[in-house]
Amino acid sequence: MYEDGPLLLRGSFQIFDQDGLPIDAGRPTVALCRCGKSAIKPFCDGTHKAIGFRAGVGRESAAPRSTADDAA
Repeated sequence: MYEDGPLLLRGSFQIFDQDGLPIDAGRPTVALCRCGKSAIKPFCDGTHKAIGFRAGVGRESAAPRSTADDAA
């Protein structure tokens, strides 16, 4: 995964749509859209660069889990 870009999948994988139907990736490496603006979703078309997408902007990071609290 690129910090502010797509999620890369390499190797043997299957992609399914929201109805559980398979999507043909057509190649052994694909880039999946993370910005939500791609015209060819679920695949990346580079729109993240044009819109200035930044991963995590406007979101709060989850606090790390503490195992000490779980044991108490």
